[in-house]
Amino acid sequence: MGRTSSWPMLDRGTRLWWRTVGRRIDLDREHAWLTAPVSGRGTVADSWLPTEAARIGGRLDRDPDPRSGLLPSLDALAGPGFDPTSVHPSLRSFYEHTSSWRMDAWTKWSRGFAGPGAVIESLYGKRLQQLALPVDALAVAHGVDSEIVRIVGADGAHAGSAWLRTLRRTGDYMFSGYYRTGRLPGHDQPSVHVSFPLEQGNVQVYLRPSNGPDGSMTLSSPPGSFGDDGAYVTVIDGGRTYAARVPVHEEFRLYVDDEGVARTDHVLKMWGATAVRLHYRLVPVSVVHPISTAARAAAEIE
Repeated sequence: MGRTSSWPMLDRGTRLWWRTVGRRIDLDREHAWLTAPVSGRGTVADSWLPTEAARIGGRLDRDPDPRSGLLPSLDALAGPGFDPTSVHPSLRSFYEHTSSWRMDAWTKWSRGFAGPGAVIESLYGKRLQQLALPVDALAVAHGVDSEIVRIVGADGAHAGSAWLRTLRRTGDYMFSGYYRTGRLPGHDQPSVHVSFPLEQGNVQVYLRPSNGPDGSMTLSSPPGSFGDDGAYVTVIDGGRTYAARVPVHEEFRLYVDDEGVARTDHVLKMWGATAVRLHYRLVPVSVVHPISTAARAAAEIE
């Protein structure tokens, strides 16, 4: 049996594993908070977008628009644990007008995690064009391109935003995520709900917002119980849906440095051990464009 023909068996085995360690859920009632896009067989990338728009009776809004953001307004996250009015204007602009920002990234894997990370990247990330966090730090050296695609509901209201991030050098997908706000059962504080579609399932993360000094903010998925902020895997098997809470915990600390540059420190942990650290520099496109124009002019002169 060739390697290519083994992929369906591998993916099937993965779903069976999550079914075994997870619990059966009811997305129509008790566990509606875990309703999220799923993908069909094969490459994920942005293939799930039309299906999700059709599922809610809505449409895709893919026109390039500098006003497009991950969230229509940061105010949707207002709650007892987070005050959006205290957030630095640059960070608010990044979330509300993400298309107007360019992202540069750096990665550093911890010893003991780089090897397994490379295996996962090879077996799943690059093949599926989803959740492909590069192990090679140079892979992101040329920067990360991003596209925001909004999904509009049947009522014309914003349902969510897809954030498609690709490596500028190769065009390979790193992440294809769906962003919106959500509120967990029994929780007064709204969270950022991020979903990463996979074949007949998805990975979901509920991120809890909190304020920091000098207009900074933090989004975190801490340890907790099923139904709390954190990471989940859902799979569909035999017409039934199963979900498991996974021991992956993230923290995004967004801040503006002393030179006025917006930055993000991203830490991903597994069972409390740091697996990888990432750093993002966020630059408004209006700042990038003059440099790009000058570079093009210089190239033409040469």
